[in-house]
Amino acid sequence: MKKYSAPLAAALTAALGVGGTSSAVAVTGTEPPPSAVRAAAAPAALRLMPLGDSITWGVGSPSGNGYRSFLWNQLTAGGHALDLVGSGRGGTMSDPDNEGHSGWRIDQIAGIADSVLARYRPNVVTLEIGTNDLNGNYQIPTAPDRLRALIDRITRAAPDATVLVGTVIVSTSATEEANRPAFNAKLPGIVQAAQAAGKHVRLVDMSALTRADLADSLHPNDNGYRKMADAFNAGVQAADAAGWIKSPVSVGGQVRSGIAGKCLDVNGGDSANGTAADIRSCNGSDAQLWSAPPDGTLRALGKCLDATGRSTANGTKIGIWDCNGGANQQWQAYSGGYRNPVSGRCLDVPGSSATDGTQLVLWDCNGGANQQWTTLPVTSAP
Repeated sequence: MKKYSAPLAAALTAALGVGGTSSAVAVTGTEPPPSAVRAAAAPAALRLMPLGDSITWGVGSPSGNGYRSFLWNQLTAGGHALDLVGSGRGGTMSDPDNEGHSGWRIDQIAGIADSVLARYRPNVVTLEIGTNDLNGNYQIPTAPDRLRALIDRITRAAPDATVLVGTVIVSTSATEEANRPAFNAKLPGIVQAAQAAGKHVRLVDMSALTRADLADSLHPNDNGYRKMADAFNAGVQAADAAGWIKSPVSVGGQVRSGIAGKCLDVNGGDSANGTAADIRSCNGSDAQLWSAPPDGTLRALGKCLDATGRSTANGTKIGIWDCNGGANQQWQAYSGGYRNPVSGRCLDVPGSSATDGTQLVLWDCNGGANQQWTTLPVTSAP
């Protein structure tokens, strides 16, 4: 078992959150207080997104399954109903969905996070990222800051999700090994800060892997992947015991306009703040996949439907913005459409235009076809 200095061991223990750890985790956590443990509760249903680089994809594993198949077996044997999700399918296992991207750095994963989290809405994310930043000597001093920003992005886009953050595994790359200890030493503080902000983020220590567990200089063999699965499984169990893991929410669906053939759309599929919400011919893209969580928002691409500038006037343009709890991001079902309660006005296609790209506005509710919106739920992610 790897030995840590007392300060780092204490930091790791705190960042690991409530609950003990498995033999794959080097630092022993404290047991949760009785009030934190759900007594005799059934194991939580999981919609789990494996997120990261080629280690998440499974490079080095003969089957291509990586840690995912071992984790699947452990979680299902423990009674969890499990659905792995992501835009990629890799390996021989029956549920090969994942969001692993070979060669990608932290910033590249951040670039797709809003979109994939909005589409699949996992309630658990297993995050293993940073190897390519460290091995490529890419802006090393700010790598921890990029990871912090990525975790913030994940928890904004999927606020109901538990995020399990794996430390970067051992390698035989001299470049990575020169950078890895300092990077990993920053992770406990990042995770503790997220927990202090009320986010369900937990550190998963991968120090049980040794060089004997590698298939090449960077990627585990199946014995190493089994150890990773052990560590992620321990993280899931501790989070579930603490009551962190909630039932998966709806992944949403198209919101169809009363104007035939048109859907509520984010212009250009751009997730930047201020991007116009418009109508466009229904096409099934991520830009037209909306969810309606219990907080009264409408969400796409990890952002909320927003009345610009908190204005309540007729003609106020509608776009997307970081979800912030503002009254201008609240939408109630009303007369076959959606009404913003603070303004009393409805989501409206100006002039009943059928032109693709027409930006939506607030307008006095009138029950017209241009204010009618019907949600068609997605029953399963593609």
